[in-house]
Amino acid sequence: MAPAVTTTRSRTRIASGFGISIGTAHAYGTAHAYVTAVTSLLADCAPGLLKTVLEHDPEFVLLDETLAECDRVGDSRADYSAKHRQHGVNAQVVTDPTGEVLWISPALPGRTHDLTAARTHRIIRICERQGVPILADRAYQGAGPWLTTGLIRPPGGELTITQRTVNRAPAQARALVERGMARLKSWQIFRRSRISPNRMSVITEAVLTLERQR
Repeated sequence: MAPAVTTTRSRTRIASGFGISIGTAHAYGTAHAYVTAVTSLLADCAPGLLKTVLEHDPEFVLLDETLAECDRVGDSRADYSAKHRQHGVNAQVVTDPTGEVLWISPALPGRTHDLTAARTHRIIRICERQGVPILADRAYQGAGPWLTTGLIRPPGGELTITQRTVNRAPAQARALVERGMARLKSWQIFRRSRISPNRMSVITEAVLTLERQR
């Protein structure tokens, strides 16, 4: 009986705090429990990057990151992205050459550097072992020969005409990654999350499962 009593008391406090009926508080609590359970089930079905690469066998992949803004901050310093100048979580996104989303990583604190995030999720290592080249932006400079980025202008200097020409090819190929990013941003949870940042890894995996069903 103790759990039931505790639940009843909790609902009474919630109803009192928000100025709603106990019945409404109970309905909200039940709905939240269902949403949480379904989200967890969907997340459990999300494939890992290795499985995804083996299934699709793309000629190459495009790598980028998205910051899912969170209005509930866990660790304010860790969750703040200086790059985006807002709080949120860092999610790495892998697409095929046409920009179709193949894989979304679990979430990391917003301040995590993109290259650090890619290494944490073993994206570069997995793609290299499977012989799948990666194209990414300059935030991933220093990742090694398997990941191609544009050349950075030297301090106090300019890129040569040849270097600028070399930069155009990956830039044009990478432009299609924006298609995948726009697809993700169609999910409101990636535009502004109203849940704890600690729940975002489950959310990204659930969204990945649903994206694979489209």
